[in-house]
Amino acid sequence: MTEEVLEAVRQGRPHEVPELLGALEAAEREALPARLKAIRAEARGWGWEQGERRRRVRHALLVAGAGCHTGAAATASWIGARDLRDRQAPPHQLVLSVLRGRDPRWLGDVAHRLAGRAATAREDYPLIHGLVQRSGCPVPVADGYVHGWVDSVARKRVLGDLTADPQAPVLVPRLFRTAALSDWLVWQDGWVAALAGLPEAGVVTREVLVDGCVARLLRGGSPSEVRFLLELLRALELTEEEEGARTADWAGIAAHAPSASAAHAQAMLGRLAMAGGLSARQLAEVSSSVLFRAEKKLVRAQLVLVGKALRRDAGAAGELLPVVAEVFGHADTALQERALKLVGRHLDGVGPQVRAALADSAAVLLSPAHRAAAVEVFGALPEPEGPGAAYVELLPPPPEPRPLAPAAEGPELVEEVAALLHSFDPDAMDTERALDGLVRAAHDDPDALREALLPLLPGLWWYDGGLLEARHLRGAQLFAAALAGRVGLDELRRPPAAPGRGYCFHERLAHVPLARAREAAFRALTDPLPFLLATPTWRTGGLEPSVLVERLAAYRRLGVRPGTHDMAQALLRVRRTGPGVREAAQAAAALGTAEGGRLAAWLAEGAGFGAVVRTRAEPPRPGAPDAGAGAPGRLIEVGTRENLVVRHQFPPAFRPLGRPWTWTGRDGACHCRPGGAGDGLAVLPQDRETLAAWLLPLVSRCADAGERDGALALPALAEGGGEAGPALRLALAYGLGARHAEDRLAAVDALLVLAARGELDAGGLGVDLAELVAVGAVKVNRLADALRTTAASGAYATVWAVLAGALPGLLGGEVPRGTGEILAVAADCAERCGAATRADGAAPVGLAELAARGGSTQLVAQARRLAGALR
Repeated sequence: MTEEVLEAVRQGRPHEVPELLGALEAAEREALPARLKAIRAEARGWGWEQGERRRRVRHALLVAGAGCHTGAAATASWIGARDLRDRQAPPHQLVLSVLRGRDPRWLGDVAHRLAGRAATAREDYPLIHGLVQRSGCPVPVADGYVHGWVDSVARKRVLGDLTADPQAPVLVPRLFRTAALSDWLVWQDGWVAALAGLPEAGVVTREVLVDGCVARLLRGGSPSEVRFLLELLRALELTEEEEGARTADWAGIAAHAPSASAAHAQAMLGRLAMAGGLSARQLAEVSSSVLFRAEKKLVRAQLVLVGKALRRDAGAAGELLPVVAEVFGHADTALQERALKLVGRHLDGVGPQVRAALADSAAVLLSPAHRAAAVEVFGALPEPEGPGAAYVELLPPPPEPRPLAPAAEGPELVEEVAALLHSFDPDAMDTERALDGLVRAAHDDPDALREALLPLLPGLWWYDGGLLEARHLRGAQLFAAALAGRVGLDELRRPPAAPGRGYCFHERLAHVPLARAREAAFRALTDPLPFLLATPTWRTGGLEPSVLVERLAAYRRLGVRPGTHDMAQALLRVRRTGPGVREAAQAAAALGTAEGGRLAAWLAEGAGFGAVVRTRAEPPRPGAPDAGAGAPGRLIEVGTRENLVVRHQFPPAFRPLGRPWTWTGRDGACHCRPGGAGDGLAVLPQDRETLAAWLLPLVSRCADAGERDGALALPALAEGGGEAGPALRLALAYGLGARHAEDRLAAVDALLVLAARGELDAGGLGVDLAELVAVGAVKVNRLADALRTTAASGAYATVWAVLAGALPGLLGGEVPRGTGEILAVAADCAERCGAATRADGAAPVGLAELAARGGSTQLVAQARRLAGALR
């Protein structure tokens, strides 16, 4: 009979298993798990072509194993195993049938163990619930079981009557304590009404639901979760006593929760304040937190609430007005004006000390546009020590180049290589340092190096098996695999295939370090090198020309033949401009070697790859959108020139870098992962302008397609060497308009680095920003956020110079939506840096006409403010 069970499993007939197991003796059942494990291991190796058979066998294994194991832990582990599952639900009813007749306490133990398995408990709810019913054990309260219960209730066509569900008293309180609210709970209609009716039926108390909602709102959550919780609170119709008992909770929600729940809590606090349920001190504490928030709607509502409270109790002015004065420093000048008017209406209710403190706050924090109004309120104001005083631009110090540490030796080298072997995305400079250390160690004692590395290799994906192709490994991995005999000499000797025209430039760049690592590994096994020529001097990837000359001189003394790829990479890394380059070229020529002459010619030429950026006309395309990069009539085009030296004198792996290239914003798509774009600096550290051009397909998608991480390489590019020209400027402009904050912050960092190094063409960047807005590639509100962040670092004059270049393009025609925010940033910068006295302080074309418009919109108000600051 045992063989019949095993045959049913092998044939994938799970429905036959319960009856066959029932005919077995206890001893026969206990002997089955070992043989089932063998079938399970065999099924793991089946390919996709046996997918249907594997599914049926898995289900049969699941049922058979559940019925054979005697321990609760082993049974739960078998049932919950991921390799016995697929896209179809497990055969829960069959599992229940094979567990029939077991001890109730044992069944309850299995049920709770299954409920505690986070990965499978939700899917296994029908099985666990069946075990709970049979055993009579307490209802599990783990998250997976709670979500499974919600799923089972929600699957009914009409939401079931929860008052009749015996599990509801236990599970309803747990709904609010799970890591995330169930998606059925949030999205399916009927749950709010069903839950709100439970207190009246005596299933749960009102406190359970109210406290659950409030606690969950304090934790925050997705917009859909917040919406559900607020709907439930409104359906419960809280009494004044219930609202008043949770004052501290409302204050916390108003201060820190998402806007929707904060607004609800703010309304609760407003009712309490008007009913006398909040003291002046409590209202001041709440207001201090809310008025600090960025949401203008919440700040306005809190100012209104404070105004109402002051009208009810004028004696509270001493507590409340200092809190209101914090709004004097808000980024929105309209809110500053509201706060100043509120303080002015109730200033007579404070003592001289509070009045003096309010005047000091007004002098320091208020925008200069409101200084005249503040003088009317307070009389003479102290002279400001910040805005209005002699302006000093605060830029971060220019980043100092960090030297790359010398290659490690001995145990330190082995430790570094071990980290790189297990790294999914190793740092390029760490790889360079380790590779140089491996080359040196292989030259001195290859057997000792091999002996030290072999213990690191077991467990790596490529170690167990036959010979590998070199293209599947990189850097230290390839070198270690070659020493361990996993990559043959013939494979290493074979020239690496050059990437074709279909590859993007990031993939072409990636071929260079692969070819160089292959060469280093081959030389280590045949003609070891004493060290590598191209190991960078700095962590930016740059190589000092005098250092390269010294290395070439050492090669000449030792009679070493340089590696072809290593020498080519060294030329691309060496600094070609600046102090000491001419002297290094003369010293290289004096070496009298072919490589010395090549270096001398390379340094004398001093030209990199370069980039070209231009806007050209394009005929309208049928069905073209009205906006976007590539809108009819205008097209931003970026290209890199052909480099004949690289095309004809460098090894094949390098030659694709010298091909001419053009990108128009909609073709030449790049499918590389965004974070890897910065690795190009390791190959071309002296050509950031070229790298910026090749980065544009990635960074532009952060703005016009909302992708992430494409701009994260911008700070490293800004710290690189070579020209900082139009391509880098355009990449920076795209980054400032990126959708996600982390990409915008990276662009802000890059902007500040360029400004600190004196390499920022601020006016040209402004023109680029206006151009990108005009073609619909970036949104104005995102630019405003990025530039506001930049200015807040103390770079007001820098940001004004950028905006002075952008505003003529933004205001010259139809004003884009959101320009009011840009004008607010411009006005703030102009006021703080004294733009009226600067060379770039002329009012841009279109500003006077805009300021002369009627109305009080942000656009018009900020135009008037900027016009006033430039007079």
